[in-house]
Amino acid sequence: MNLFTKLQQRGQENNPIKVGLIGGGKFGTMFLSQVIRLPGIHVVGIADLSPAAVRSNLELLNWPPDLYNATGIDEAAGKGTTYVTDNWQDLTKQPNIEIIIEATGNPIAAIEHCMGAFSEGKHVINVTVEADAFCGYGLALKAHQAGVIYSMAYGDQPALACDLVDWARTCGFKVVAAGRGHKWLPHYRQSTPDTVWDHWGLTAEQAERGRLNPKMFNAFLDGSKPAIESAAIANGTGLDAPTNGLEFPPGAIDDIPSIMRPESEGGILERKGMVEVASCLTRDGQQIQHDIRKGVWVCFEADTEYLKNCFEEYKVVTDPSGRYMTNYKRWHLIGLELAVSVAAVGLRGEATGFATSFRADVAAIAKRDLAEGETLDGEGGYTVSGGLRPASISVEKGYLPLGLAHNVTLKSSISEGQPVTWQDVDIDTTTTAYKLRKEIESKVAGIKD
Repeated sequence: MNLFTKLQQRGQENNPIKVGLIGGGKFGTMFLSQVIRLPGIHVVGIADLSPAAVRSNLELLNWPPDLYNATGIDEAAGKGTTYVTDNWQDLTKQPNIEIIIEATGNPIAAIEHCMGAFSEGKHVINVTVEADAFCGYGLALKAHQAGVIYSMAYGDQPALACDLVDWARTCGFKVVAAGRGHKWLPHYRQSTPDTVWDHWGLTAEQAERGRLNPKMFNAFLDGSKPAIESAAIANGTGLDAPTNGLEFPPGAIDDIPSIMRPESEGGILERKGMVEVASCLTRDGQQIQHDIRKGVWVCFEADTEYLKNCFEEYKVVTDPSGRYMTNYKRWHLIGLELAVSVAAVGLRGEATGFATSFRADVAAIAKRDLAEGETLDGEGGYTVSGGLRPASISVEKGYLPLGLAHNVTLKSSISEGQPVTWQDVDIDTTTTAYKLRKEIESKVAGIKD
């Protein structure tokens, strides 16, 4: 509860936490809008494939031009300004930078950046949860070996859900389920960047004003991002993925204790200890009031008569049995909250969530019938969406991780709704991402490439 006080102190001592940001898109720009208010954090450099776009975003945020006109990374580190570059290694190799924030949204590039940062002794806050979903456990192990911290990004739903799970367990409760909310109807699975705004509830003009990426937002709508983030939550908390994927049960916040309990007790869970996603729409498309679409939740249990009585005495909302209760954070503010991770890592030496195991995975599922020779375009695109599966099943059956389903060519046709496997694609086996994923499979599942 004293991160802000400690940040103020670092600012007063002219000893801010020095960070480098790789990726100046929406998440990074949201962070930059807030960090300028925090003298305890100094963004030494921003690396992006389009430095001009970064400068345009900084202008949009009303950053003073003289604050980001440094001509080199060392100059920026010494003068307290910011260097904008297209070379991410300028950041990882700068000796004064303590923390690298990976916010490109490109999972293959993100793993390269994370590994490069570890090799230079930098802590990493990984915003690119797509990479964490299929390689997070491996990244956490590599960070530990390098003696640095690897962290999820606070403000994104996985870190916030992990925080709630940690809260519940620290209070002594047994966690039954945890997850996030979503706007979901089954036909959204086939959504493409051409249809996303109609389903999302924005006009094309609003999307353009916000400089929103339709492919990235479609990854949320078509179920890919909920699967990705649920995998990150599962791997960060030790909860399990549903055998056949997420069900997206509809319900309001106060319905969660009834919905997110075992089937044997009237809920939808296979068993206790699962991840799941609550939809804010009924199956006929009606909006549910007091929904959790933009937030996260944890469902926990009164496993003694005394705890059950406490729930009753303090008039908390439970399921009809009085045994299950939920706590939640209704809103997440994405990059606007990222400074919490920077402060936690930089001041406490503590991650805001990281993969402690490999329990859940996200397979690439065909959105439509796909023909031999087609090129997969990854999450949010026109060809595949993400399906959450237990990692043991995904690895055993050879499912292609969604994070590696980018710019790969099909060697065989795939029917709509079927998982793509390693054998179905022609993939580059020389990338750091591929190698790390196969290393994880070998260590965790005992499967050799």
